[in-house]
Parts: sequence; C-alpha cells; structure tokens
Amino acid sequence: MNPDVKRLLEIAEEDLGAAKELFKNKKFRTCAFHYQQAVEKFLKAYLLKKEDRYPFTHSIAFLIKSCIKVDKSFEYLFEINPQELSKYYTTTRYLPLMEITEEDAKESIEIAEKVREFVLKKFELKEE
Repeated sequence: MNPDVKRLLEIAEEDLGAAKELFKNKKFRTCAFHYQQAVEKFLKAYLLKKEDRYPFTHSIAFLIKSCIKVDKSFEYLFEINPQELSKYYTTTRYLPLMEITEEDAKESIEIAEKVREFVLKKFELKEE
C-alpha cells in the first residue's frame, strides 16, 4: 500500500480514537470535530489510492461525489448522511458559541463508524 494512503488511514483511526476519548469526557464539540476529520481522511485515503490524489477540501459531500466518480457504490454514503459532519469542521473552529450536544456527538459516532467500515471494505482490510 502507498505509504501516504497508509498514513492517512492511520491518522483517520487516530482521530476516531481521540473522538471516543473526548466523548467519554463529555467534550462533545471537539469530539464531533475529530469524527468529521476521520471521515474526511478515510475518503481522501480512498481517493489517493484510486486516483493518486485527492481534492483539498473539508466538504464531505464533495469528497463523496469525487469517490462516486471512481466507484458508484459510494452513493450509499449519502443514505447515512455523513455530509452532515461537515458542519462540525466550521462550527467547532469558527463558531465557538454553537452548542454541540451529546446527541449530536452520538450521531457523529454512528456516521463515522459506518463510513469507516464502508471504506475499509473497499481497501479489503479486515476489522481488528
């Protein structure tokens, strides 16, 4: 595997781990941000593997559309709505007064885990 792809996947997993710890400590704002970051990195890793590049964007919807151009089955991701996580990139960094609830964080967990599972299957990587 391309070392850059491998590194992106490792960092995505690191973001997931950080988010889980932050959730346990009721740090929902930063938790949601890290779930958004993990999803972004999983999608970028896939694009880097398939196209040797990825777009420099934080838009999950744009990344999914880019993946669909390579593999139509990525349309499934619109069903689980990960593009909703894009709001956490902006709101957690630039709108610090916006409240991120425990329910918001739980939803981001579910979405990120589904994206992770979907993308890792594309890499034919087994769950650990």
